[in-house]
Amino acid sequence: MKSPHIQTELPGPNARALLERDKPVSSPAYPRDYPFVMSHGRGAEVWDVDGNRFLDFAAGIAVCGTGHAHPEVVQAVKDAAERFLHISSDYWHEGQVRLSERLAELAPTGEPAMVFLAQSGTESVEGALKLARFVSGRPRFLGFLGGFHGRTMGSLSFTSSKHTQQKGSFPTMPGVTHVPYPNPYRPLFAGEDEGKAVLDYIEHVLFAGAVPPSEVAAVLVEPIQGEGGYIVPPAGFLQGLRELCDRHGILLIFDEVQSGVGRTGKMFASQHWGVAPDIMTLAKGLGSGLPIGAVVAKKRLMERWTRGAHGNTYGGNPVCCAAALATLDLVEREYAANAATVGAYFMDRLKDLQARHDVIGEVRGRGLMIGMELVRDRSSREPFRELADIVLHRAFHNGLILLSCGASTVRFMPPLLVTRADVDEAVSILEPSLVEARDGTSWSRR
Repeated sequence: MKSPHIQTELPGPNARALLERDKPVSSPAYPRDYPFVMSHGRGAEVWDVDGNRFLDFAAGIAVCGTGHAHPEVVQAVKDAAERFLHISSDYWHEGQVRLSERLAELAPTGEPAMVFLAQSGTESVEGALKLARFVSGRPRFLGFLGGFHGRTMGSLSFTSSKHTQQKGSFPTMPGVTHVPYPNPYRPLFAGEDEGKAVLDYIEHVLFAGAVPPSEVAAVLVEPIQGEGGYIVPPAGFLQGLRELCDRHGILLIFDEVQSGVGRTGKMFASQHWGVAPDIMTLAKGLGSGLPIGAVVAKKRLMERWTRGAHGNTYGGNPVCCAAALATLDLVEREYAANAATVGAYFMDRLKDLQARHDVIGEVRGRGLMIGMELVRDRSSREPFRELADIVLHRAFHNGLILLSCGASTVRFMPPLLVTRADVDEAVSILEPSLVEARDGTSWSRR
């Protein structure tokens, strides 16, 4: 099966030429899966340098929430760029103040919030960790196995979705203890409520014998775990985590870098459970592709930071702030709701696919943050990583851009503006790609 939009063997001649130029000058550290060389994009469609058209259901790793080159975002960027390209955060400008106002208005903290603007997700996490230590006076943290929070040293100390991310970088920041993230599909603890079991483990095992809770500054958690497998926690877990933190005077940090800004059908994933964080981190979809991140915290915490306690050269860049403001307008006006409705339709289509293919163990997610877990056997739920890898390649060669995560999960994170017709096209490419991968017919990794 080949999409009619794929006109050349992939990668095509122009793509091959660029790949050859790249090889001697670019770091081999980039985690690239297949040779897609982008020329341009519009909405949920992208084209490579050989003129081949693809449906993009990766969106720059959940970054391009408003799609590629959305005219309102592009115009906002042009307008800002014509005024000035940069002023450091030692000073002020309208865009920075307005974006901070908007994020404070939207914040799910349940009380007044303040904002520190950064450039990326990992930098936002670093800021959140520094703030938590500063205001609590405590040295320790809890993180979750399978979590991804970035690759700089502080955030890397929490990242545990793949050991390759930490390999060769030890020691990272000390004082971080990891606990299991509650995964109802692959539970580590006995009992029907995996969320309660994890909370009991923290309270009655970890705090009782290994980690004094009075020394824990914060718990850092993804409301929906991203790189760990697009895992949706069981009902009651985040509420229970909030209660546990409150009992021990521990701050609760929600990493919404991947799940925030409309991705799950609400502005922030935590709003599905009505749980308020003390601190929240944002990036990815906030700028529609421009590099921007944010630490959003309860005002009574953030205002305790003293002058010079944290800083940033590029945070609050005027062009990035303009993109973020346009993005928030679009998401709040229409795209969060679209993610909810089209995401529900997409889940139904994938569950229909699951009924026809026994290598699909589970379909899970919220909004347009959806994971399809591939298994060797449904009864054992054994991960089928090799199959997931090959599905990505077959889908690429058939005209669909995808990424994986977790043990063996194909993840779907298209732009929030996708339509049901886009979903139907994606499934029409995905199913034969899955069959080709499963049967091992005519595939190769180029």
